[in-house]
Amino acid sequence: MDICFIGGGNMATALIGGLLKRDFAVEQLRVVEINADHRLKLQNDFGVQATAELADGVACSDVVVLAVKPQQLREVCAQLAPLLKGQLIVSIAAGIRASDIARWLGTENIVRAMPNTPALIQSGITGLFALPAVDAVQREMAQSILDAVGNTLWLDDEAMMDAVTAISGSGPAYVFYFIEAMERAAMELGFAAHDARALSLETFLGAVKLASASKDEVSVLRARVTSKNGTTERALLSMEANQVKQHIVEAVEAAAIRSKEMGDELGSAN
Repeated sequence: MDICFIGGGNMATALIGGLLKRDFAVEQLRVVEINADHRLKLQNDFGVQATAELADGVACSDVVVLAVKPQQLREVCAQLAPLLKGQLIVSIAAGIRASDIARWLGTENIVRAMPNTPALIQSGITGLFALPAVDAVQREMAQSILDAVGNTLWLDDEAMMDAVTAISGSGPAYVFYFIEAMERAAMELGFAAHDARALSLETFLGAVKLASASKDEVSVLRARVTSKNGTTERALLSMEANQVKQHIVEAVEAAAIRSKEMGDELGSAN
């Protein structure tokens, strides 16, 4: 399977690194990148063929991965459409629906993917949606690419991609936000910045590992830490009084609404 990446940014770089770690040959990977410095870095870091010419990159490829900014995708598709010869198209451009990409390219062989930034260290999770024309072999091809940077989850309804975007796509930012708050609290309680960071990060890492390893629901794990009239109970009661959980739910729902709005804006038929 030969893969051409259109765009050589952070996510494409993560995918290339992950694929090479999974024993893909460097000869199977090509990148189309207009920035000369980025091309040189890709060649030096990975040994992949990097070109500024779309036709050179797409030629002989089995899969084309669209890894450009969402605002650039329509223009890229206009240039790409006449070059396609039945390749599978995998788009990792946030917010743009598979049906719109199909309309721009004139092909239905489209898989839409929503990875998240932990993919940069092969610890991501990616939501995947395929148009009906994509067959089982092509689905497996798409999954093998995204599996290189973490876990994958197939969706039957593309509308759920807005929810994936809000939960796992934007989710790392919510975690970082909470860690920021923990660090601030630690410093206000007297810790130096580096110690506050260590306490906060290791607490999150340990809690996530425990939740991943346990068969119990996270609510059960939380209850085990919460002793009657203890410090944890006092903290959680404060959060409940301030409706922290409800505000988080509302924030995620707001992100899902914005994802749908972006799809409408970027994919408008004109």
